[in-house]
Amino acid sequence: MPESSGGSGVRGAQEPRGARGVRGVKSATRTVALLELLAARGDRPARLDELAEELDVPRSSMYQLLQTLIDCGWVRSDTTGSLYGIGIRALFTGTSYLDSDPHVRLVRPCLDQASDALGETIHLARLDGPDVVYLATRESHEYLRTISRVGRRIPAHAGALGKALLAERTDSELPLPEGRLPALTENTHTSRTTLLADLAQVRARGYSIDREETVPGIAGFGFALRYDSPATDAISCSVPVARLSQSHEARVIEVMRETRTKIEAALPSTSGAPDWR
Repeated sequence: MPESSGGSGVRGAQEPRGARGVRGVKSATRTVALLELLAARGDRPARLDELAEELDVPRSSMYQLLQTLIDCGWVRSDTTGSLYGIGIRALFTGTSYLDSDPHVRLVRPCLDQASDALGETIHLARLDGPDVVYLATRESHEYLRTISRVGRRIPAHAGALGKALLAERTDSELPLPEGRLPALTENTHTSRTTLLADLAQVRARGYSIDREETVPGIAGFGFALRYDSPATDAISCSVPVARLSQSHEARVIEVMRETRTKIEAALPSTSGAPDWR
C-alpha cells in the first residue's frame, strides 16, 4: 500500500468549538496545526514563510512558536536555522500511543503468524475520519520496502483496509469528502456510485478486495475487526498481482479469515479500561 500522508486540513488558527461546545484555545490549536503540517510534509522540510502562509499566521508569531517547539524537541531545524521539520518528541508520543493500545498489542503477534503462513505483507490500520492510519505492518520477505508504513495514512475509499471499514457503516454514514474522490491509481474509485456498489459486495462476501486501487501491481484483501461497533480497525494482506494465482488468493482469504476470528476471540476483558472516544 502507498506511502501517502495527507495534509492536516487545518488552515489558520481559528478558535473552533468542539463537540462539547467548548471554545478551543488559540495557541493550542495553532501548535497542533503546525505539528500536523510538518508531519504531513514527511521528508520535505519547510521554510518559515511557507509555514506562516499555509497556516495564515503572522511571520513573527510563527517564528516564536517554532523556536519554542525546537527547545522542547517537537520541531527540529537545519544548521542554517532556515528549514524546519518534525522533531524526535513526536516519535515518543506516537510509539506511546501504539504501546498503550491493548488492541494493537493483541494484534501484533497475529500479524506475525499470518505473514509467516502466507509469505505476504500484513497490515493493521484504524479509521480516522475519511482516512485509514497504519498502526502495524509485517513485511513480506519476498518484496521488501524501505519506508515503514506505521503512522502513514491513505484515503479510506482507496484500499482494502478502508473499504472493509467503510462497509461496516451505512451508505449515509460514510465519512467521505464532498465531490469527486481522489485517485491514487487509475483503478481507484472516484465516484460514490461505483464505491457504494463495491461496498455492497464487501458486505455480501464479508471482506474487501483492492485490485491495484492503491498501488499499481499490488492487490489487497481487507477484514474489519468487529471488537467495536461499528468497527474502527481492520487487517489486510497485500500481494503482488504477478503471483496472485487463484489458489493463492483462496489461501490468503482463508488465513486472513482465521486471523480475524483468532483476534476477535482473544480480546481480554476491558473491565475498568478507558472507553476512548
